[in-house]
Amino acid sequence: MSDLCERLQDVDEAGVFELNCPVEILFGNVALSGLQMFDVDLAGRHNKGEFLAAIAKVIQAPDWFGHNLDALSDALCDLSWLEPEASGYVLLLQGGGERLGLSESEYAAVREIFSEAAEYWKSQHKPFWVFLADAV
Repeated sequence: MSDLCERLQDVDEAGVFELNCPVEILFGNVALSGLQMFDVDLAGRHNKGEFLAAIAKVIQAPDWFGHNLDALSDALCDLSWLEPEASGYVLLLQGGGERLGLSESEYAAVREIFSEAAEYWKSQHKPFWVFLADAV
């Protein structure tokens, strides 16, 4: 097992990070770790609605998903509709550029939502990682 694979399983290390390795390495290590991967392609997304729609599609958000930041927070701290239940989660955001296609204030709010989701999952003893990658 690689060091990255072991680190991905570490609840205490999980959080929001810039991806600093090739995505192929992340994919391979996530597969080995048993975590569930959500790979979100944000290329060509230019506003909050498109950003939320891309994430909702990849996480297979249920009908109650309201396509707003509160719904994003609720969904990322739930994921109960996914079967089978995973031992942890990795959200990879690719191609969104420096602020993921969001305004400065929206980007700050989204980063806070991601951090809060990571903290919530820590309380559930499951790692929740968010990796930001500029290119697809």
